[in-house]
Amino acid sequence: MPGDPTAPDMTTQPRPVYVIGAGPGGLAVAAALRARGVRAVVVEKSDGVGASWRRHYDRLHLHTTRRLSALPGLAMPRRFGRWVSRDDVVRYLEKYAEFHELELVTGVEVTRIEPAPEAEGEGEGGWILHASGGRELSAAAVVVATGFNHTPALPDWPGRDTYEGRLLHARKYRNPQPYAGQDVLVVGVGNTGAEIAVDLVEGGAARVRLAVRTAPHIMRRSTAGWPAQRSGILVRRLPARLVDRLGALVAKASVPDLSAYGLPRPTTGLYSRVKQGSIPVQDVGLIDAVRSGTVEPVAAVEAFEGAEVVLADGSRITPDAVIAATGYRRALEGLVGHLGVLDERGRPRTHGARSPEQARGLYFTGFSNPISGMFREMAMDAEKIAKAVARRSRAGAA
Repeated sequence: MPGDPTAPDMTTQPRPVYVIGAGPGGLAVAAALRARGVRAVVVEKSDGVGASWRRHYDRLHLHTTRRLSALPGLAMPRRFGRWVSRDDVVRYLEKYAEFHELELVTGVEVTRIEPAPEAEGEGEGGWILHASGGRELSAAAVVVATGFNHTPALPDWPGRDTYEGRLLHARKYRNPQPYAGQDVLVVGVGNTGAEIAVDLVEGGAARVRLAVRTAPHIMRRSTAGWPAQRSGILVRRLPARLVDRLGALVAKASVPDLSAYGLPRPTTGLYSRVKQGSIPVQDVGLIDAVRSGTVEPVAAVEAFEGAEVVLADGSRITPDAVIAATGYRRALEGLVGHLGVLDERGRPRTHGARSPEQARGLYFTGFSNPISGMFREMAMDAEKIAKAVARRSRAGAA
């Protein structure tokens, strides 16, 4: 607890654990380490905590419940409501860092992590972090928490660079005000694309079309007071084939068939899709918008030609603006790609308390999007990582 006179003096520890990223995952790990008497220094390239959350669109709320989204050691206030807003998430992260008295260094970007030469008498030599300004930081262990939504990914569509219309990634979308009275195409029907499409309709856009390449699984965020997140927690450890069958039954009972509106039911199972990295769309108005015709599903984008957008079915449209909700890259290659710890898609091969065989003392958190809720999983990972690091520290091989 903050101000505890019996807590160890962590400033005397010669090499701290460096946590890269001051989002929810990084802050949670730092707090869990501090609670175990391990000095943790959080390094953040922006000027404050929760940088990615500050950049999200205005209407965003957590799709997981307040009670199941708290980080270790501090509950989310009841006044935030059941579905916590973006602004309240930022307030919570600021309070979290203050409450746990976290050691935070802002405005410093770590660009590369390398193994340190073995320190005499210390076994493993830890890590050297190369950071902006020519800094070299010596770490006993490193936790990478730079975020699931790190670098916007914009497909290399033919004609993209010469498109005469307005094209932007969803990262730059804030609210519908600039698009009032306009014809807007939203590309991508994940949670971000679905919510932006609904936001545009409610904000007065004249026409909203939603380009769909692969039909999504759509779930009610809550049914009869039971949040979808709790179902995700219950089924997460079950075989994918069984969860696929259960998901299909629930969908038929709770979500209308939108095939007549251009949004058919998916042909692959819900949990099989999750295993591939595609989380179901939590309905925050998309179903009603599609049924009412205010959001029009259309074919996927194939190319741009002049002022036209060419769709996969051969049709051409000329929207005033195209908003690409096409996801993000983890962008870890420059940081740790040389260590052999990433898979073919650039994702960490290990997460949580599991440290790679060839990179002991290197940990990752927040690079998955589990059906049970990202905040909940990051909170659990934080405790596991802290326990593993403390155990290694006691063994003399932090």
